Amino acid sequence: MHHKPVLLVIAHGSRDPRHAATVHALVRRVRSLRPGLRVETGFLDFNVPSVHGVLESLAAEGVRDVVALPLLLTRAFHAKADIPAVLREAPSRLRIRQADVLGPSPLLLHALERRLYEAGLTPAEKSSTGVVLASAGSTDPEAIAVIADIAREWRHTGWCAVRPAFASASLPRTEDAVRDLRAAGCARVAVAPYVLAPGFLPDRIARGAVGADVLAEVLGPAPEVARVVLDRYDQARLPALAALGA
Repeated sequence: MHHKPVLLVIAHGSRDPRHAATVHALVRRVRSLRPGLRVETGFLDFNVPSVHGVLESLAAEGVRDVVALPLLLTRAFHAKADIPAVLREAPSRLRIRQADVLGPSPLLLHALERRLYEAGLTPAEKSSTGVVLASAGSTDPEAIAVIADIAREWRHTGWCAVRPAFASASLPRTEDAVRDLRAAGCARVAVAPYVLAPGFLPDRIARGAVGADVLAEVLGPAPEVARVVLDRYDQARLPALAALGA
């Protein structure tokens, strides 16, 4: 089994203990879906082990191949700058491939929907419910555009309306999007945090959702998220096969 590259999940890290706990729960879910795969977790900040520390340990053990997977929903600053910089400092004997970020993916839309239904919405209410797709926000225009695209795509699956909102760096805020959906005539309004783990910005989303009827949990260790992690690992591990559409 050792010929498979080790999967290193790279999480942002947070002072909020719920963040690391959620990351570890997701990684346990990934391991349970693929028992033969070695999965390690490293944090960019605030939590241990650090990404650098994990890479040093793997190299010392004699591991050669690593797929580094950013636990991020959009290709914003961390995926483009921070993470490649950390990987460049890795021990030279490691062959590291950086996998793609998790989003966008149809599986993540399934996970968002799962969280809404777990929060009390019913499938029968879908067509009369407006949803706020609430993301952390980014200064990166590409990341913002992707969230708007996801909202449009999700709207086509049968919601009354879907509006993007952002907890930082860009507008509208969650509370503004909730108000807009009420004004648009949706019978009920739900807020779906497009966020992987709890923390400062998800708490801000929750505060902005006070005027909504339903607030879903963060995506966290949803089974669909774990499946996307493995899909991204496979695409990075087998780029030639992926190119053939296998």
